[in-house]
Amino acid sequence: MNQKQQIDLYCRRYKIMGMAAQIDETAKEAQEQQLSYMTFLVQLFEKEGLHRDIQAKERQLKIARLPKRSNLDEYEDRPDNDLSKQRINTLRELGWLDQLYNVILMGPSGVGKTFLAAGLCADAIEKGYKAYFRTMEDIVNMLKMKDFARASMAEYKRLAKANLIVIDDIMLFPIEKNHAVNLFNFINQTYENTSFVITTNKMPAEWAKMLDDEVLATALLDRLLFRCEVISLSGKSYRMENRKTIFGT
Repeated sequence: MNQKQQIDLYCRRYKIMGMAAQIDETAKEAQEQQLSYMTFLVQLFEKEGLHRDIQAKERQLKIARLPKRSNLDEYEDRPDNDLSKQRINTLRELGWLDQLYNVILMGPSGVGKTFLAAGLCADAIEKGYKAYFRTMEDIVNMLKMKDFARASMAEYKRLAKANLIVIDDIMLFPIEKNHAVNLFNFINQTYENTSFVITTNKMPAEWAKMLDDEVLATALLDRLLFRCEVISLSGKSYRMENRKTIFGT
């Protein structure tokens, strides 16, 4: 076994594959630039660290379950919408996330609530936060199954440690009383350490009707609105404005 094979074997054993992939190139650069042994070693560790950062980000993006469109660089100002590019950029700085603020995006279907929420989630992941995108149905089902299914319990523990949770389409449909209680308990347990981005087409006053419990709705809103920016979106539906047809006419 030659030295290259030995190095490769050790890299595999100790799971330092970023270093293994870059060692030939780094060694060549070190020879050409006559680097010291310590500088050569530091460069190898830097490349291993970069490799691990990229892998961690890829894993986080996968489990975040973002929709296809989640890049806020594609956001366009609309004259019928109050959310300017400047305000978008302020949100993208994520200062509110560090301060544990919530964001509620409210408005009719098609005005870009989900796109904005997913984009903020993607930005948070890019900056190293643990962020996840879920529909309200996803959350309700997870809470319903967490005591019976291992995957649901793993999901519960993952979300409980999140920096940011997006809940898309909250209160889109009425919720059964026991599921509503589970949702409240989950938010009650996490809101002091986790920020939420909520999208909804229902005014807060309508939440009581969807939960069939005014006291529960008030308690839920109390926690979400305590430190919160409520953004009302309006205008025509993006989907209707860009509707596709079979014949292209």
